[in-house]
Amino acid sequence: MENVKVGMLEGLVIRSQNLSFKSLFNRKINANAIAGEKGESSSPSSLNSPRPIPQLSPLANSVVSRCSRILQIPTEELQHRFDTELPESVKELLTYARNFLEFCSYQALNIVSGHADYLSDKEFQRLTFDMMLAWEAPSVESEQVDKETATCSNEEVEEDDGWSLFYSSSTNMAVQVDEKKTVGREAFARIAPVCAPVADIITVHNLFDALTSSSCHRLHFIVYEKYIKSLDKVVKAAKNALAPSIGNLELAEGEIILDVDGTIPTQPVLQHIGITAWPGRLTLTNYALYFESLGVGLYDKAVRYDLATDMKQIIKPELTGPLGARIFDKVVMYKSTTITDPVYFEFPEFKGNSRRDYWLDICLEILRAHKFIRKNNHRENQRSEVLARAILGIFRYRAVREAFHFFSSHYKTLLSFNLAESLPRGDLILETLSNRLFLLNVAAVQHDVSGSPYAKPLQKLSPVSLQTLRLFGLILQKDINPDEEVIIAADVCVGETNPLEIAVKKSVSDVGKAEAAQATVDQVKVEGIDTNLAVMKELMFPFLEASRRLQLLASWKDPYKSTVFLMLACYSILRGWIRYMFPSIFVFVALLMLWRRHFNKGKPLEPFRITPPATRNPVEQLLTLQEAISHVEALIQAGNIILLKIRALLFAVLPQATDRIVILLVAMAAVFAFVPPTYIFLLVFAEAFTREMPYRKETSDRWARRVREWWIRIPAAPVQLIKPVEDKKKKS
Repeated sequence: MENVKVGMLEGLVIRSQNLSFKSLFNRKINANAIAGEKGESSSPSSLNSPRPIPQLSPLANSVVSRCSRILQIPTEELQHRFDTELPESVKELLTYARNFLEFCSYQALNIVSGHADYLSDKEFQRLTFDMMLAWEAPSVESEQVDKETATCSNEEVEEDDGWSLFYSSSTNMAVQVDEKKTVGREAFARIAPVCAPVADIITVHNLFDALTSSSCHRLHFIVYEKYIKSLDKVVKAAKNALAPSIGNLELAEGEIILDVDGTIPTQPVLQHIGITAWPGRLTLTNYALYFESLGVGLYDKAVRYDLATDMKQIIKPELTGPLGARIFDKVVMYKSTTITDPVYFEFPEFKGNSRRDYWLDICLEILRAHKFIRKNNHRENQRSEVLARAILGIFRYRAVREAFHFFSSHYKTLLSFNLAESLPRGDLILETLSNRLFLLNVAAVQHDVSGSPYAKPLQKLSPVSLQTLRLFGLILQKDINPDEEVIIAADVCVGETNPLEIAVKKSVSDVGKAEAAQATVDQVKVEGIDTNLAVMKELMFPFLEASRRLQLLASWKDPYKSTVFLMLACYSILRGWIRYMFPSIFVFVALLMLWRRHFNKGKPLEPFRITPPATRNPVEQLLTLQEAISHVEALIQAGNIILLKIRALLFAVLPQATDRIVILLVAMAAVFAFVPPTYIFLLVFAEAFTREMPYRKETSDRWARRVREWWIRIPAAPVQLIKPVEDKKKKS
């Protein structure tokens, strides 16, 4: 009965000449395509009743058998290829089962990923989840879970007209997904990135943390299934957005709409330019932001804000409010050299700022992707692959956000270029990615029936993300033939760690230290100007005390100590010892730190004790702030006056004062030209230190008074304030 059913399906495939998703697993394959250069063929019985491999666990045998049917290659032939084609390093006894499982899984998923509708198929979800489960227990020696080898029930087999894409009723090898079983981080990281839309090597661990945030960091099948369905929904929505009905947008070739906001009346997007605000619809593509102002029932022509070309764009969070008041933290600011005033996009919501944060993240991802392209001078294929990686990352972020209401933190973002920007040593991740992109070549994809990238070592890599978008119907390049059958070979190798993953792990190793340090920073932050000044005063106490004692010596209140200090300082300057002052200080501090490290090892650092000033009410704090601002303003005014008077001297506004300055400058030039620097430094130090000496105090005060009177008589250069001309016309 089953052979009849298979024959009927094969006949339908031959008559329609349509390579559908299900026919991939049911039709016969040409003998040459199966056997390759060896010319071997596989009988249907060997595919429908695969022989279990003794080294594998029951679940791993189930996964291998399903991979065998997808590839139309018997399990014995798969094992033979693994033993003969792969290097000895991946065939060690302890890792043989796991690496062979990866070998079969990667080839099968590379074939499956060549079809546009595999995300919506339940059996794909079950197969990939079973691959993760089998990866954690691949061999017979692995720890067994109760009822791990339970077979599919009859009801499961009879679903979808009695035929399953990955399970065959003619074998008892298939293992039904047990929703009580869970998958760990490493298994997910080894299997999920093989399918480019499901996960990216750079952010796969963050994706796993997002999916398992409420399940003790173990992935349940229900959560995984929900994520894949949400991802499929996002991809189809992006494909539907390519329809010509997207009103006022004039999209360029290869431009894809990634998300749209502001279409719901209760959740508008407000554009602020100057003091004007206008509701409308905001659209993000892989090249620009578009804002369409809402007119009388219709949207006006879209205004384009470029993200691709180098125009010194700045995108950052901002505050906004009514009449320009900075109250609400719900705005994304866009600024570039092509616009005079910054543009603010406000995302109003009653609670939180999640909408703003989401749009900030995805806009920055596109902007940073284009900066990465310009920095490394990538060619056409490489540029398209970079943008495709960014697009798929945004799709994953949307899927997780819509399905689980997840919002990424600083180091837990699901966007690759944002993550590289925030991680310590993230530049090394981008450098590694750039080196991998230079190996890209569209022709490097092997048109092998098995989809195996292992038979002949590839010198170039396949643009996996770009080909994935093409298969989804989202075209980035016009030179790719849409009718060409392409097998997507993922950039993942059996038993090896991808260089990108190595770079990410090195960067993530420093994240814990950075987060712990940031936690201590958040704990010691105090509120109030007076309290912060008190903390700073206590922290600067050693320097303030040293300065106070130096001023005490320079005041000559204790002539004996001041004389001794003066003689020692002058002798040190003449002997040239002064040059050793800073090195001595550095060595002393280093020795002090080593001493503290040795004797305080394991002891917690005692908290710094601060006596805060008297508590002030908000009005008093505002008055203190106003006073501090007034002091700062006075200092700035004094600095401007000094600069304007120097300008007046340079332009000889007061000729007599200018003559004196000229004579002084010439004398100083002669001194610096003919007097050794040691003696100059000695004279300057002696003059400054003995200024308060009893024998010199009266003369020094008289000369200081004369200099102040002379400085007061110098006029300031004039200043004219020009009011800028504001263009208040609304931009169309």
